[in-house]
Amino acid sequence: MIATGGKQERVEEGQTLSVELLGKAEGEAVEFAPVLVVDGETVLAGPAQLAGAKVTARVVGETKGPKIRGFTYKPKTRGRTKWGHRQHYTEIEITGIQR
Repeated sequence: MIATGGKQERVEEGQTLSVELLGKAEGEAVEFAPVLVVDGETVLAGPAQLAGAKVTARVVGETKGPKIRGFTYKPKTRGRTKWGHRQHYTEIEITGIQR
């Protein structure tokens, strides 16, 4: 389990997932500090046990999330605003988990 972009994700080797924009070029390697490592019956949690653990990943590319549309309206003043947002994400592929 890794933490990135204020969120925690459960990952396995070979998995591809979208995370908050990292600002890395395609093909670059990225390292994450794990929050929790579960290996069969062994569970590693806490800073002392996870001191040497790391998760490596490769940047596959960038994608966009779904379009979000919003509308605000203020009565009696003709105030109305239509807005939209589309979040950018970085696609990564988990290449290794070291304990």
